[in-house]
Amino acid sequence: MGTSTITGVVRATCSAIWMRLKASVLPHPTRQQWLDIAQGFLERAQFPNCIGALSRPLSQQQSSQYYNYKQFFSVVLLALADTNYRFIIVDIGSYGSTADARIFRASRMGRWLQSNQLDVPQPANLPGSTGPPAPYVVVGDEGFSLSSQLMRPFPRRGLDAKRHTFNYRLSRARRFVECAFGIFTHKWRVFLSPIQLAPQNVNVVIKACLVLHNYISTYEATPDEDAQVESLPSGSDTIQLGRSGLAGLRVRELFADYFLSLIGSFPSHQ
Repeated sequence: MGTSTITGVVRATCSAIWMRLKASVLPHPTRQQWLDIAQGFLERAQFPNCIGALSRPLSQQQSSQYYNYKQFFSVVLLALADTNYRFIIVDIGSYGSTADARIFRASRMGRWLQSNQLDVPQPANLPGSTGPPAPYVVVGDEGFSLSSQLMRPFPRRGLDAKRHTFNYRLSRARRFVECAFGIFTHKWRVFLSPIQLAPQNVNVVIKACLVLHNYISTYEATPDEDAQVESLPSGSDTIQLGRSGLAGLRVRELFADYFLSLIGSFPSHQ
């Protein structure tokens, strides 16, 4: 068969997979589903009021690349994952090496989160705490901008006990998306080398593999077995603060104080 015929078959097949499975394995979460996700992060990462871990593949092998006109280009995949290594919301299609913070702000996911369009639950007290209610947040690495909806680590220099404890707890939550990407790329090995397709066709392939990943994770895989994948490296320590970042500082301090308190600590970290 000719190249154009094969390309057409791949595109049609991947489009059919995406359309058939998206509604069942990658739906927009309801408020109750957000609460269930938060319960998973509380139980498995001891990070309360967390509704997802945010990242994109960071290693060259895990970048979604395509080959066209003798040049390489990267298709950025930004994803939010739960503690079952399933993707909750994905954003595909930014090209090049744009910073994570900028990609997130420009993504549909970022706009939905900032404008409260995701039916996220209202702020709630942290378990056992009588202090101020804490918002439900997503966690990311140093590459993302701090806000009241997105928690990132404290800069690594000069960490005191409170900040070190917060960073440790956040890293426990963030590892789930890192493992999810590791499982994803090792299962769908097409992403371990550049894909010789046009960018719009690469996007369709990524979408098909994403819903197949969630389908297998939901109906076939054993999460604890799949989790044996090395974590991805972290980004830089650059702090980016705007008005939302200042609000994020207050929220991060609220979580940090809680984690250092007697009620918010847990034995394995003592």
